[in-house]
Amino acid sequence: MVSKQRTSETSESPIYAATDVEVAIGSKPLLSFRDFSVEAGEVTGLIGHNGSGKSTLLKLLARQIRPSAGTVLYEGKPLDSWNERSFARSVAYLPQEMPPAQGLLVGELVALGRYPWHGAFGRFSGTDSSKTDQAVRLTDLMHLKDRLVETLSGGERQRAWLAMMVAQDARCLLLDEPISALDIAHQVEVLSLVQDLSRRKGLAVVLVLHDINMAARFCDRLVALKAGRLAADGTPQELLQPSLLRDIFGVEMSVIPHPDGKGPLAYVA
Repeated sequence: MVSKQRTSETSESPIYAATDVEVAIGSKPLLSFRDFSVEAGEVTGLIGHNGSGKSTLLKLLARQIRPSAGTVLYEGKPLDSWNERSFARSVAYLPQEMPPAQGLLVGELVALGRYPWHGAFGRFSGTDSSKTDQAVRLTDLMHLKDRLVETLSGGERQRAWLAMMVAQDARCLLLDEPISALDIAHQVEVLSLVQDLSRRKGLAVVLVLHDINMAARFCDRLVALKAGRLAADGTPQELLQPSLLRDIFGVEMSVIPHPDGKGPLAYVA
């Protein structure tokens, strides 16, 4: 397995650290790995074939499922020792299927990100308002904040959901296939925004992607899964190698330098 090389620029303590983890439903194993970590200020892309365990790993980090064995730490504490509100304030999770936002204005949807901070019966404070406005500005939605979410384009809706996560003021964003239903222009728009938010706010981002070239262009690190195991972990340059890609995806692939110098470019041979 290709291993990620730590540098002096990575944080001393990873935001997530998991060891000897297994996830199973009954006797059926879904995920099994010895070591996995996530760094603050880094965009990590999970790649691999369908059913390889990408979404399962993301759900594990989001506390949507529990490990059958092993240890998962978040900010140095066992994942299950965090209370619901504290965890929700720190980790934002966007599943493949987003909940309906029927009848909500963009500004109202973004404001829902502040729920972990004020609760069901708390008042919407000046801080909540400031964080909501900041999230709308960071995601370039000021001109859309009074529009109904259901009237937006696919890319605009994704930005609105991302804005809600930014308003949540979370340290870590977990995104499951955030560009799967978008055209190429909106895919680039959303991934550029995610990358920019990670850089500007020092956020840890973990996202599931199927497009290997999009993953290579917008992620600092790629983690490949195969049959529920971590098959490779490293930079896009380290992982986009023909032999590794053949092992991960089961097809012959070639790799060339990207014409604009932005990393490698893979294609089916």
